[in-house]
Amino acid sequence: MDIIYLKELNIDTVIGIYDWERRITQTVCFDIEMATDIRKAAASDAIEDTLDYKSVAKRLIQFVGESSFQLVETLAERVAEIVITEFNVPWVKVTLNKKGAVRHSAGVGIIIERSADDFEAR
Repeated sequence: MDIIYLKELNIDTVIGIYDWERRITQTVCFDIEMATDIRKAAASDAIEDTLDYKSVAKRLIQFVGESSFQLVETLAERVAEIVITEFNVPWVKVTLNKKGAVRHSAGVGIIIERSADDFEAR
């Protein structure tokens, strides 16, 4: 298994459970690891033969930027589902950091791993 990743993808969104959080945008930071097989792309040197990380980033920036979830858990789950179902990725690891959510902490958040099997029944 090969991994294509996005590191420190910062996106402004409405996220949180408190009234004041529902009225502002906050920056969430994603690290995303996506399983793929790069051998065909390595042989052809063609973008069509690989997982296009720019397309993934653009899709997530659009989705997250327009979302307004209360919980980071929900947001992370939806991001994992998009990566797997829309980009044909068999496995993804999503790290979501809600920087500044807790005073005296560099960040808080969640790390989830999902596979295509997790979304087949949906």
